Amino acid sequence: MSRMVTQRQQVLNHLEKHGSITSWEAIQKFHATRLSGIIFALRKQGHPIKSTMETNGDKHYARYTLERAKV
Repeated sequence: MSRMVTQRQQVLNHLEKHGSITSWEAIQKFHATRLSGIIFALRKQGHPIKSTMETNGDKHYARYTLERAKV
């Protein structure tokens, strides 16, 4: 039986591999249109994710970054 990976798990995997994600990246890669809801759920599970606002021309958007443990 194949196991379907949820959008939440796809986003978490992406954060662990690449460090950050934007809403547009989530839409393109995972067809996830509610990234803020996914991030809310991941934070509730205990994942340390911070938000920073970015600007590109007249567009404003959030970049979500997984904070890595300090060694």
